[in-house]
Amino acid sequence: MARVVLGVGASHSTLMNTHWDKVVHRADAERFRDALGEAREAIAAARPDVAVIIGSNHFRGFWLDLIPAFTLGVGEVIASGESGTPSGPQRTDPPFAQALAERLVEAGTEVAISARLQIDHGQTHAIQYLLDGLDVPVVPLVVNVFAAPLPRLDRCAELGANLAAALGAMPGDTRVAVIASGGLSHQLPWPADWRDPQGADEEFMVEAWLNGRGDWQRYDAHRREIITAARPVIFDEFDRRFLADLEAGRLRDYLALSTAELGERSGNGGQELRTWLTMAAALGFAPGRSLAYAPMPEWLTGMGAAVIEPEPA
Repeated sequence: MARVVLGVGASHSTLMNTHWDKVVHRADAERFRDALGEAREAIAAARPDVAVIIGSNHFRGFWLDLIPAFTLGVGEVIASGESGTPSGPQRTDPPFAQALAERLVEAGTEVAISARLQIDHGQTHAIQYLLDGLDVPVVPLVVNVFAAPLPRLDRCAELGANLAAALGAMPGDTRVAVIASGGLSHQLPWPADWRDPQGADEEFMVEAWLNGRGDWQRYDAHRREIITAARPVIFDEFDRRFLADLEAGRLRDYLALSTAELGERSGNGGQELRTWLTMAAALGFAPGRSLAYAPMPEWLTGMGAAVIEPEPA
């Protein structure tokens, strides 16, 4: 049977690629970067045959005309390449991904599928740093974390548990690394609800989210201006508690939070923690190990990295 051999959670930010020269908190930035390298070494040591990357999509592959709660890339995977992240077709394993989609449905989660999935830095930041130099095919699992209504946190955990069950039902001895990309806390200059934009910038964002399919580059420069001009909002205490709870195997406690409660505690960008909870559930909420935490106002985000090893059978 296929099995999960390692879980990894890591924050992402394209500002890490484009604004390194503007970093003031250099020691914090280098500590997080080194933690990504440590996580990459842990993945290499686990010798995965495939990496399932659970991440968000920042309206470069999904749009308000169609945005499922959960989508599995089962064929071609194309990276958008924004802000120095990987670009173009990525290495995949379509037979494995298609079999996984079928097993997920049998396990109880009806994921949408895409045979030509465009991903952005919500997935490719992990490919760039965590899989650097590793010849491992990827299976993207995209979770809707920005376009309300969002999937409940307990449904994300159910997805993670069913992912482990689906792998366990697959033949062969495929070794799988499960990577969660996103978070920790941050506040993006995006509308709290796309149905009620406030001001010209939020109206522009909603227009881009609705009309960007096949034309997202037309909106990207002004989107970037709005984001880089934003005031940093990081919930440092929440982030440290979240990582402590990951180490103690207590992330299951977060499943009772509503979308509104998670947003109040960690910002609208903290909704990406759905990816971490999905990954942790695939590891049975086993205790993990925090590698680093760095509140980075220059990157607008609390940057964290952690690993979870499966408990012995």
